[in-house]
Amino acid sequence: MIKVNQACIDLIKSFEGLEFKPYHGQHDPPRLFTIGYGTTRYPDGKWVSLSDPPITEQQASMFLLHDIEAKANAIDPFLRDDLSENQFAALISFAYNCGEGALRSSTLLRRVNENPIHTSIRDAFMMWVKDENHNTVPGLVRRRTAEADLYFTT
Repeated sequence: MIKVNQACIDLIKSFEGLEFKPYHGQHDPPRLFTIGYGTTRYPDGKWVSLSDPPITEQQASMFLLHDIEAKANAIDPFLRDDLSENQFAALISFAYNCGEGALRSSTLLRRVNENPIHTSIRDAFMMWVKDENHNTVPGLVRRRTAEADLYFTT
């Protein structure tokens, strides 16, 4: 597996933001709650609930690193082995936000595995900027742009 780099961690932190108390995200299913930098399940496997106590920044960072490693392990088997750390980092961020299932069935993955330096990969990132009502979400446009920029950073 390719090493998870600091650029991956920084990108995810910048888009997820930090919440010390559990909350319900605007686009989350009704019973899904989040804490820290987008954590929905604690490292012990327990789901986040609204009644959980606040956490510290150190705990949030620990949860994030656990979540990133889990995403990296989940997506690594269906990626080619010759990706750069930044390419892998961008795909982890994508999977962190959209889910590894979304990546697995995406045009993005197909294009990466066909030719990891093809410029059409940037367009494939941008296919994932709409909400459930098919409206373009500016925050998703910014995130996909940042992911694509990181992907193409040598």
